[in-house]
Formats: sequence, structure tokens, C-alpha cells
Amino acid sequence: MASLVLSIHSKNPELRKIEKVVEALHDGAVILYPTDTGFTLGCELSNKEAINRIRAIRKIPDSKAMTFLCNSLSNIAEFAKVSNTAYKTIKALIPGPYTFILPASKLVPKFAQDPKRNTAGIRVPENILSQLLLKENGAPIISISAKNDEVGPNSTPDDIVEIFSKHVDVAVRSDTYTFVGESSVINMTTDEFQIFRQGAGYEKLVNFLEEIEEEQ
Repeated sequence: MASLVLSIHSKNPELRKIEKVVEALHDGAVILYPTDTGFTLGCELSNKEAINRIRAIRKIPDSKAMTFLCNSLSNIAEFAKVSNTAYKTIKALIPGPYTFILPASKLVPKFAQDPKRNTAGIRVPENILSQLLLKENGAPIISISAKNDEVGPNSTPDDIVEIFSKHVDVAVRSDTYTFVGESSVINMTTDEFQIFRQGAGYEKLVNFLEEIEEEQ
């Protein structure tokens, strides 16, 4: 079944359209929406059925944690246990293309965590549209990159909307896109941070970690 496709302005998102997406999220929808790193699949963090649909679309096993978006550092601190060093690091890097692997708090459902490590991947996007979506939703939104066998290196944003509109309930497109590519992933579950993936913003991340090391 074809999804509802909404065109929302990237710099000045129309609130009535954002509210329409939020209403769909509250009703259990799976959505396609643009962030700073690219198009992602999303749903409410608390909705197990919708998360299972995203796992099926992307062929993600239950053993893998689901990344989700928060709108601020204080919001992250509600959904994860954040050490002093992690707090300082996250504060310096957000908003931006970084995924922080952190010990999950009790607010993160077990079905969205890494079941062995009880961790979660959390991001704060540098994107006006997705930030407003988070604000109006009032809760974190799952964010899993929109990739499958049909998406290739030459796929345009319109191609991705067309491909995934067959699998989601609402597809959000925009007038312009500023995608920086995959996020850098940093494991913050211990005091010795580990970079799991070198992605966008990697140089800034390394420079800041070196500064912290020099201070200690």
C-alpha cells in the first residue's frame, strides 16, 4: 500500500504538516524522514510493533539495538546513564552526525536495546526539520538509515522516497537536503571511549577526545 507523501520545507517546516506526521507516529506509524546524515526510518521508541516493522524492512536482528534521536543533552540524560566525561563530550559535539552508545536507562524499552549489553545508540541531529519533529512529538524517534538492495550509490532523494514509500505509512520529503553521510559512532559505556565507526565529523571527534586526554 502506498504511503502518504508529505513535502515539508527544510528551513521553515510547516507546523501543520509536522503535526500530521506526529499524529501518525502517535497512531503507530512507520515513517521515512530526512536527518542530517540522510534519510532514515522512524517510529516512536515505545512502539514495539512499529520497531519490529522497521527491523523487518531493514532485516535487522533482535540482537541489535535501535538508534534513536533525542532533541537535547538533557533529553539524552533521561534515556541513558551519562558519565561526567561523556556529558562533557556530548555537549561539545551536539547537534551533529554522532551516534553515542550509552548504557540505557529504564525509559528505553528492552526491545529497543542491545539485549546483552543493555545499551542504546542515541543521536541529536543537526537538522531543522527533524528537530521540530522531535519537539512536537515530545519523545525520542527511532532513526535507522534507509538502505536496502534497491538503494545504490547513485540513488537520489526522490529515488529513496519512491523506494521506501512502499514500506512505510508516511514519507517526508523536502525542498533541499544537506546530507553529510553516515554518523561517527562512539562507545561511551566505559571511561575509555572507543570509536566504532569513522563517519561524518570524525576529525572534530578525535580532536576533542585528544583535548580531554591531555586534561586528565
